[in-house]
Amino acid sequence: MEPDLWALGGIAVLAAVTFTLAARGAGSARTTSDFLAARRTVGVERNATAISGEYLSAASFLGVAGLVLKDGVQALWYPIGFTAGYLVLMLFVAAPLRRSGAYTLPDFVQARLDSYRLRQLATVLVVLIGWLYLVPQLQAAGLTLSTITDMPYWSGIVVVAVLVLLGVLGGMRAATLVQAFQYWVKLCAITVPAFVLCLVFLDGDSQHRRGLDEAVPPVFERDTTVRLSIDVRLQVTEPVWLRVEGGTGAGVLGDDPAPGPSSVYVSPGEYPVSAGTELRFPAGAPVPVVDDAVAENRSWLLPQDDGARGLFETYSLILATFLGTMGLPHVLVRFYTNPSGHAARRTTLFVLALLGAFYLFPTVFGLLSRFHAPQLLVTGRTDAAVLQLPGAMLGNWAGGLLGAITAAGAFAAFLATSGGLVMSVVGVLSDDVLPGRTWDVRLISLGAAAIPAALALSAMGRDIAQSVGLAFAMAASTFFPLLVLGVWWRRLTAAGAAAGLLTGGSLVLAAVVLGMFVADTQSWWATVLQQPAAITVPIAFLVTFVVSRATRHRVPPGTARVMLRMHAPDRLGFVHDRLESSGGEGGQPHARGRHHR
Repeated sequence: MEPDLWALGGIAVLAAVTFTLAARGAGSARTTSDFLAARRTVGVERNATAISGEYLSAASFLGVAGLVLKDGVQALWYPIGFTAGYLVLMLFVAAPLRRSGAYTLPDFVQARLDSYRLRQLATVLVVLIGWLYLVPQLQAAGLTLSTITDMPYWSGIVVVAVLVLLGVLGGMRAATLVQAFQYWVKLCAITVPAFVLCLVFLDGDSQHRRGLDEAVPPVFERDTTVRLSIDVRLQVTEPVWLRVEGGTGAGVLGDDPAPGPSSVYVSPGEYPVSAGTELRFPAGAPVPVVDDAVAENRSWLLPQDDGARGLFETYSLILATFLGTMGLPHVLVRFYTNPSGHAARRTTLFVLALLGAFYLFPTVFGLLSRFHAPQLLVTGRTDAAVLQLPGAMLGNWAGGLLGAITAAGAFAAFLATSGGLVMSVVGVLSDDVLPGRTWDVRLISLGAAAIPAALALSAMGRDIAQSVGLAFAMAASTFFPLLVLGVWWRRLTAAGAAAGLLTGGSLVLAAVVLGMFVADTQSWWATVLQQPAAITVPIAFLVTFVVSRATRHRVPPGTARVMLRMHAPDRLGFVHDRLESSGGEGGQPHARGRHHR
């Protein structure tokens, strides 16, 4: 495939600006407070823009459109949940968490429950959630570069990992500037192409808009050649003639097992097709889809046509995304940079508005791709819809220009979210593992980015948004009970919190591992393992409550003072930031991250 020079140019410009902004802010990071919390002086509007910039990940920029293309309107629960999670965060934990004076999630655990062992457990979970979220970002980077160029999949992972390191070495102040800039890049990169493509769609032939409410599959607008890069299992709902070359497709799709190109008649059913197979469809041919996609337009347009199993999946997704946001370490660390609890709550309100504006537009790409890029339903690479739709609809220099804009937006998504995740992982490791010197922090940044990059190189994984959904499920099943009960229930104990963290985390990890061995994606088992939050979150919450009640004699003696600090109005002056009183040189924390009050 010839490289897309437009898209490469857009990525190069974005990378250059990112490096310049990071270098500009790097000189101001001289202490740990500078590096990890930007001296807690970031303004509300800039902090909200930076939070939105790092939160709008590959799952938002690419994954939502891909899921809408494949699953239809029921996929809209993803952007709804991604946004509404900040409403829960604003109502329950944003201001008290900032007033606690903590630096990181493990630091909050230490301050609230006075347990160093629990702090260590929280550190492990923060790193695990960070890496679980970071792997799909890097995989999406590989997908993007392999889509727009003939470069191998691993190259995108390496490029983004290097750029992320450059972006975080300047610390939180530089990261704030970079991520705020990248939010506006992503917003422009999704809105401008969406408006242009909508105008082209509405001005086109009305036949494009027919059949969306009928029980028929989408069709190819023109003669289309599709080359499979991975093994797929296709479901065919309408008989179709096509030409097959390479791979094992000729012998599987048709009755003629002879080698070489052949024209075959494919009747309705499901067929495995190997990577390397090339399928050529005539104009007007019905589109076969991968076996986990919605094949017919009417079903695609209607939510939850699969009964109780689909209802369970929806509610489980809602729980994971609504409650998991407050447990994402790269989100929470941003609120520590606000000067006060009131500012933290105002920041969350701004974030809600910024996210709501963005999420209107991936849906548009998913809808238009159903008409103009149906070949993605054959290849299974529906996450590439945002990247390929401009070229598919326009096919000229304008399509190339819009494709360059969306490619730059995709890379901004990878860089911003990956940078935030690396910063959160580095923050807890530097606070609990390293002495806290700035150069030690920068060295550990290398490992924090290299390990998930190695994991991303080893596997392609599932749909991006679904992979990120597992990170949300992990966060909701571990830190949500701890944060809500820790902020609002004075009888929470370290034993109860540890039991809840271990129970929720173990259940989600078991679901991830067992899900690899379930072949039938339409079974109840597969649904529960892919979306476990409806089971794991209530169990983790209940375990935390019951064990805390059973160990109520072990409530930390300083609980009343900590609760007063979290809930007293800012003007009373109870906020007492840990680093300001830690006694280390230049604002350094005490050895091994212990909290001294």
